[in-house]
Amino acid sequence: MQWAKVTDIILFTAILVLLVFVGFGLYQWATRRSLAKVDKALLGFIPPILIMMATYFIFDKLLILNVRPDGSGDPSFPSSHVMVVATIFFITMLALPKYLKQKSLIVILDALMLLMVTLVSVGRVLANMHWVSDVVAGLIFAAIFTVIYYLITKTRSSHE
Repeated sequence: MQWAKVTDIILFTAILVLLVFVGFGLYQWATRRSLAKVDKALLGFIPPILIMMATYFIFDKLLILNVRPDGSGDPSFPSSHVMVVATIFFITMLALPKYLKQKSLIVILDALMLLMVTLVSVGRVLANMHWVSDVVAGLIFAAIFTVIYYLITKTRSSHE
C-alpha cells in the first residue's frame, strides 16, 4: 500500500472519531433539551476544531508559504493531514477518561492514536507530499489547538 493511501485512511479514521463525538454531543443536546446540559468535554471540541478549520483555510487559500516537494505546486504548509489527525487524536486523548473508566483500554487507545499520528507524520514525508517543516508545523498547530481544548474544559469544569 502506498504511503499517501495509508495517511488518507488514517485521516478518514480521525474524522470518524470526531463524528462519533459530534454525534454523542448532538444526542445529549436532543435528549437533555439544552445545550447547557451537554458535557463540557464535548462542547470543548467546538472552538479548537473551528480554529483548526480556519487555519487550514488561511494556509491553503490565502497565505501559501510552501509548496509540495512532488512538484505539483499545491500548498503544503502546514500539513493538513498531520494537523487534523493530531488535533483530533490529541483532544480525544484528553476527553476519553471522561467516557471510559478502564485505564488499560485508555492506555491502548492512546498508544494507537499516537501510532497513527506518527504514521501520518512520517508517511506524508515518505509520500513526497510534505517537507519535514510542514509536518512539524502541523504538529505545533495541533498542540496549540489541544491546549485551547484543555484550557476551555479545565476552566469550565472548575466553575461547575
